[in-house]
Amino acid sequence: MSRPQDEFAEEGKEVFRNLTEVKKSQIVMPCHANHRQELSVGQLLKWMDSTACLSAERHAGCPCVTASVDDIHFEHTIGVGQVVNIKAKVNRAFNTSMEVGIVVNCEDLFSDSHWRVCQAFATFVTQRTTGGKVQLRPLVPRTQAEQVEHSLAAERRRMRLVHADIMKDLLTNRAFQQVEVQEAEKAVPAERTQVESVELVLPPHANHQVNTFGGQIMAWMENVATIAASRLCNAHPTLRSIDMFHFRGPSQVGDRLVLKAIVNNAFKNSMEVGVCAEAYQGEEPLRHINSAFMIFEVCDRDGKPCTLPKIQPEPLEGRRRYQEAIARKKIRLDRKYIISCKQTEVPLSVPWDLSNQVYLSYNNVSALKMLATRNNWVLNSEKNKVSLYTLEQKQVLSFKIEFEADVPAERAFMVLSDLGKRVEWDPNYERCELIRRVDDDDFLYRVVTPSICRGGVSCSSSANQGGMVQDFILLASRRPPCDSGDPYVIALRSVTLPTHPPTEGYNRGEVLCAGFSIMEVSNTVSKISYFNQASPEVLPYISTDIAGLSSSFYSTFCTCSTFLQDNRDNPNPKDQPPSSTLNSTLL
Repeated sequence: MSRPQDEFAEEGKEVFRNLTEVKKSQIVMPCHANHRQELSVGQLLKWMDSTACLSAERHAGCPCVTASVDDIHFEHTIGVGQVVNIKAKVNRAFNTSMEVGIVVNCEDLFSDSHWRVCQAFATFVTQRTTGGKVQLRPLVPRTQAEQVEHSLAAERRRMRLVHADIMKDLLTNRAFQQVEVQEAEKAVPAERTQVESVELVLPPHANHQVNTFGGQIMAWMENVATIAASRLCNAHPTLRSIDMFHFRGPSQVGDRLVLKAIVNNAFKNSMEVGVCAEAYQGEEPLRHINSAFMIFEVCDRDGKPCTLPKIQPEPLEGRRRYQEAIARKKIRLDRKYIISCKQTEVPLSVPWDLSNQVYLSYNNVSALKMLATRNNWVLNSEKNKVSLYTLEQKQVLSFKIEFEADVPAERAFMVLSDLGKRVEWDPNYERCELIRRVDDDDFLYRVVTPSICRGGVSCSSSANQGGMVQDFILLASRRPPCDSGDPYVIALRSVTLPTHPPTEGYNRGEVLCAGFSIMEVSNTVSKISYFNQASPEVLPYISTDIAGLSSSFYSTFCTCSTFLQDNRDNPNPKDQPPSSTLNSTLL
């Protein structure tokens, strides 16, 4: 494998060293390895946590502790004699917490090859010896890569805050409530996989504030989880992923940590192990420190996953854990294939339902933010301060239309968020039906557009001989700024709905990534940028403008600017549902 590019540097430019960046390189010794002479995941978690903690403390200027860690998916293992390279840096600082990005690569010293092992996002909070919280100073991103992560950190934080609610909503779904335990002749009783172990927290396990390292707790949890998984399959399992987890409370030197693990459910080629860590000192009651869910596989000599035995859950609590494991598997797949994939790797029309709504909304907004932070846009044409830019990357053509409007940014955001009002300024769309208002920030629409005649001109119904109009099923997600300097965002992408299949007489179009980014220039002026990764169904609407044969974009967005100014003093429509009709040039 070839040497990867620096994740935190921009290609072709002088490398900028982030002041919060911390690097750790460690050669894997036999004492760090398991029975297969591979680095123990528990040891890796300790190294990752300590590196991320140092990065957080560089920015905060005071001691920090781990609050949570997002999903971790381990792509490869690391052998004895190979080098682990860990890089951590603060992506964004909020009021009293900060997100630290962690990237782990492996290096083979003999072949000079490098490969990615995993990536993680950890949240750290400050800790004062005198008590109270530290107000963190904002982090200013310097490079394009930092701008992307700084922007996406706000979306990831939003998702963490609703993670527990997603699980509750999914478990109340009747389909999960009716899940029956599949009886099997050779099912392994879940109680056989139970593990309990006690660890004494000593000074080497803690930081300079005598708080137990979060990575050390996770290493102990990984140990008991591996034992539980081994008892199910009578083999040596491999840890593939860890679900998002939160530390419920602190642990300190002198604590006795009680660690419990049990296999919650076994699927065809993987199993979920639930682990709980509780602490006590003396006669005090147990304190809940952390709970985590780890996914294991057993591989054959060729590295292919083996079929696992069935699990027979215990009554009551065991059956609850069994059902919850099925729900978590669905969430895990949604998060892995919607969030962690690059935008170009996600299928265009992902099926939408309430259980994956949060993840599709994240993907929708993050894709637009990533497109907006690209710095290699090429000016294609400009007319009276309305500019058309293009960007060609990996055979995907994107375009951006940018102008300023004499309207406050918040007001422009509220007006443009109501897609039904675009009929008043955009001449090329026929209608838009509001299918569902998911919540205050996310909406589902069916948009109908006219067919395009030769030359990129819209055909009227009477003149359209044999041409087929298009329709789109869109998820619209809007976001106000998380902090000063952030833009207002209105993002659009295609989804599929079982209630709205393709209709005869309409060509079902696809939107990969589109929407508005609105920046405040002053109290009365905003800069409005419209973005679109042009799919084959969208490209005809703008192709003549890109080719220089037309300037219809200019007249359309001049009309948009006039429309915004005409509506700058209207009552704020924030609490009103979007209109049910739409007429728009560009999705």
